[in-house]
Amino acid sequence: MTEKIHIFDTTLRDGEQSPGASMNLEEKIQIAEVLEEMKVDIIEAGFPIASNGDFECVSEISKNIRNSTIAGLARAKLQDIDRAWEAIKSAKSPRIHTFIATSPVHMKYKLKKNKSEVLEAIKQTVTYARNLCDNVEWSCEDAGRSEIDFLYQCIGLAIECGATTINIPDTVGYTLPNEFGKIFRSVKNNVENIDKAILSTHTHNDLGLAVANSISAVQEGARQVECTINGLGERAGNAALEEIVMALKVKKDLMPFYTDIKTEHITKASRMVSSITGFTVQPNKAIVGANAFAHEAGIHQDGMLKHTGTYEIMTPESVGLKESSLVLGKHSGKHAFNEKLKELGYELGDNALMELFGRFKDLADKKKEIYDEDLIALVGDRTLSYNEHIKFVSLKVNAGSVEKHDAMMCLEIDGNKKTTESSGNGPVDATFNAIKEITQTNFRLKLYQIHAITAGTDAQGEVTVRLEDDKITSQAKGSNPDIIVASAKAYINALNRLIFKKTKSISNEVSDLKIEGV
Repeated sequence: MTEKIHIFDTTLRDGEQSPGASMNLEEKIQIAEVLEEMKVDIIEAGFPIASNGDFECVSEISKNIRNSTIAGLARAKLQDIDRAWEAIKSAKSPRIHTFIATSPVHMKYKLKKNKSEVLEAIKQTVTYARNLCDNVEWSCEDAGRSEIDFLYQCIGLAIECGATTINIPDTVGYTLPNEFGKIFRSVKNNVENIDKAILSTHTHNDLGLAVANSISAVQEGARQVECTINGLGERAGNAALEEIVMALKVKKDLMPFYTDIKTEHITKASRMVSSITGFTVQPNKAIVGANAFAHEAGIHQDGMLKHTGTYEIMTPESVGLKESSLVLGKHSGKHAFNEKLKELGYELGDNALMELFGRFKDLADKKKEIYDEDLIALVGDRTLSYNEHIKFVSLKVNAGSVEKHDAMMCLEIDGNKKTTESSGNGPVDATFNAIKEITQTNFRLKLYQIHAITAGTDAQGEVTVRLEDDKITSQAKGSNPDIIVASAKAYINALNRLIFKKTKSISNEVSDLKIEGV
């Protein structure tokens, strides 16, 4: 008999903790809606006490999403639990997710609590949460480095106090698959009331083992897997949802489990998260990378022509991928354009559609062939509400091996156009210097990446830029057939995001609060 594995997506919480990956309300709702379409069982919408903005996002997602359970994270503090409940109580299916560290290093240096104090905190907070909500998840942070006998004690107490899901996280990506699986096996065999709760796994990728550890946990009794789209997350990231789901699907002969995930939506979700966060998916990334279904070697190509099963263990269609094709051009109308966007998974309002259609027409005048990837880049390049402070207007650059590198830049700042001319050690440097001069900013450039979206000399270039100021980072993309213009747009988008993050209202008490992967 096959058993269901519940998929708990934490892209909006743990995934957002990737430096530069902050999302606004509109973006989070977009992602939550896609996760709901995929039939994700539980969506961890955020950490409500972290900021007013996070609270608002969790609250709005709770009101908008009806088919997935909505979870809010809370530390082992009553005020955290109250805030989480206030944010999720309007959800059709709410869950309070509370946690406390159980490893010696965390208890000594972070919590400054002994074992008895941790046990008392578990008793108090889990009981309190259960009185508010019937669905309570409890996590033993840094379980991978916790003493196993103390872990038994903590888990048993949490279940006794009303926890319905017990999450065992490898918070720092420390364990090997056999070690992590052994923890689950030992917990099942040594915690008397373990059958009264669902066991969950939450792994991090510090040693590149997050997915392997999650699979090992499932094989040893976990029936919920916590993961993120594209493996987005703190440090090296979390276990990737798409890899876990497809591993269970492809290897169902050895693992008698299933998920409710509509795998045909995987590519759409991956592209949306990448576009919104500015985090480009590496080409050789499993399942959703550009090369995941590409075959170059002659032997492989020959095998594929004879039978696709020779070198593909799943079909591209099973994850929502299909070959890009030329279906639109400069003579295409708005209706056809809108239908194509819907086919790619994007639903836009009338104003946004008209704006994007104008950009499409401009691009079609420059490019002979318009591919799906071009349209996806246009959507990703579209500046959202909080990015309207600074707008790109025009750019003229002098470049070459003998020419002086100058950039004449025009920007619109809060409705006022400003122009300047600046120089630099190349066209990109000159362009960025011009932006800094107009905006009177000088944030640190931590990342600058370029890649071609499609083939051909007229391909759009996509640029990723990450800016940093003190402890705040911001990452964004820009695309254009002119790579210098794409660079300018990426820098401006990242700049707008950074300014937004620095000026948004955050609770003073928790303004620096950051929860590493529970």
